[in-house]
Amino acid sequence: MVRQELLRLALEKPVLGHGCPAIFMHFPVIDITDACAEDGSAWPRNLFVSEETFVAMRQSIIDGAPDTAGELARQALTSGIAPLDAINEGFVPGMHDVGEQFARGQMFLPDMMASAEAMRAAMAVLEPELKRLGKERPMAGVVVLGTTKGDIHEIGKILVGTMLTANGFRVHDLGVDVPGEKFASTAREVGADIVGVSALLTTTMRNQKGVIEALEKAGLRSQVKVMVGGAPVSRVWAEQIGADGYAKDAMSAVLLARELMEQKAQASVTETA
Repeated sequence: MVRQELLRLALEKPVLGHGCPAIFMHFPVIDITDACAEDGSAWPRNLFVSEETFVAMRQSIIDGAPDTAGELARQALTSGIAPLDAINEGFVPGMHDVGEQFARGQMFLPDMMASAEAMRAAMAVLEPELKRLGKERPMAGVVVLGTTKGDIHEIGKILVGTMLTANGFRVHDLGVDVPGEKFASTAREVGADIVGVSALLTTTMRNQKGVIEALEKAGLRSQVKVMVGGAPVSRVWAEQIGADGYAKDAMSAVLLARELMEQKAQASVTETA
């Protein structure tokens, strides 16, 4: 009955200048500027959206179904769901669930790879619409990510990048076999907060230290946090080479990145005090 009454009142009342029925002025929970169609079609886009839509989005990520995730993203835009809502309320919670299940040993690497592919499929649909609307997700930080020189393994790195992106970080993935100088120059170019260096081989993990040395040589080390990871890497190794942290998997990399950003924020406050 409430929904029918809203519809009746909306039809009877005059339309506001920005294209929203005047009745919605009485519902402060709704941001009418963002919710109403720009073309003046008058209906708040998200008022009657079912929670089932967001549940389906989350499940598409958990199931590792890129076709389904992409189609749900397209349906969301067609039905007027704001792209940020689709990302934050639908797809990102799915990646959170995947990360937690992986950390508990309830999901395995192939499952997580499939989920990452589904997330990329959804973002490929939603990000262009965000740019068209002139909106951006709140940014948690800027990360330069890569596999160190001499190493061509990147499955773990890709998962870390996907999880960081899902959690609001802007990730610049340099790929594999990346020399320290490339990490440093890119960090300077994009204003990186964090550099993440992966290595899967004992013969290449020493090059993680080379990345830190390149950052020092470029005069960036005090500005950039460094986190390392990979199968042979450990917390002890991270401390030995002067890295700021070690992450054993994609979920812990997100937690570490947040912690490092908090450290940067606290250091900035201390400097200005």
